[in-house]
Amino acid sequence: MAPLWGSRHGRPGGRGEDGRRRRGAYAPRRRAGAREVRKDQATTVTGGDGGATGAEVDTGGPSRQSAQGVTVSRPLTVVTGGSRGIGAATCVRLASDGHDLVLGYASDEGAAARTAAAVREAGARCVTVRADTSSEEDVERLFDSAAPLGRVTGLVNNAGVTGPLGRLADASADVLRRVVDVNLLGYLLCCRRAARDMAAHGSGSIVNVSSAAATLGSPGEYVHYAATKAAVDALTVGLSKELGPDGVRVNAVAPGVIETGMHAAMGDPDRPAKAAATRIPLGRPGQDFEIAAAVSWLLSPEAAYATGTVLRVSGGL
Repeated sequence: MAPLWGSRHGRPGGRGEDGRRRRGAYAPRRRAGAREVRKDQATTVTGGDGGATGAEVDTGGPSRQSAQGVTVSRPLTVVTGGSRGIGAATCVRLASDGHDLVLGYASDEGAAARTAAAVREAGARCVTVRADTSSEEDVERLFDSAAPLGRVTGLVNNAGVTGPLGRLADASADVLRRVVDVNLLGYLLCCRRAARDMAAHGSGSIVNVSSAAATLGSPGEYVHYAATKAAVDALTVGLSKELGPDGVRVNAVAPGVIETGMHAAMGDPDRPAKAAATRIPLGRPGQDFEIAAAVSWLLSPEAAYATGTVLRVSGGL
């Protein structure tokens, strides 16, 4: 999760105008005139005017074959906020579980490159895309950048901001606006695009990264952040009911206090240790790979009957 500072399961086929299910090929969206320029196993997607979109993909990942020798499509998952912390751990875990990735990141190109390298080392293909998820144009570009890899089958909504720790009375309007824009509007925009694409194909899975703060409220720390995460829980439940008939599952993971760089960015690097000593029943903060495991399970066939679920992974908080 980036600080402010610094499955494809379900029934096949979409719905026609008459409400009946239909089958049909899916054509990934690409801007008019777009083309691919290959170089050293990498593909840069460029617009019709030759301008780069900021997306680069390693095309050297392995294909998967069935016992009959038929090529089987790998799941393709978009992960926002994928360069660091929970997002990076999720990318690496999904790669090890057989997913190809579209890795969205806000600003840290070096961290995104390191995570992408780990993803490729795990045998997956990966596109990295710099994008502000509160921007409709950036979200559309993020999903369009998946075209060289195939059809998007999963979304992990993870990008988020908190602002500095403190009381709501002391928070500026700019901080409040940015937190709402990224944590709520960004999730809505990504879910909207995923819903359009997945419902048209009749399958897909969305996992929203929420927070235990959604039910705890986080007084004295970031009530505004907690409010956006409560909204994410409502989004998860409502959208799961809306998209269930289209074969698309929507769930959330609600982490507790996790050891990431977010706490230092908020101004309290010792926050996980203090929470472990005073508030967390299991007596320790969580680790990013533990959240990644929960996300991976919700995207997997083993969770095919789970939708509308907010899975709390918080050490008892």
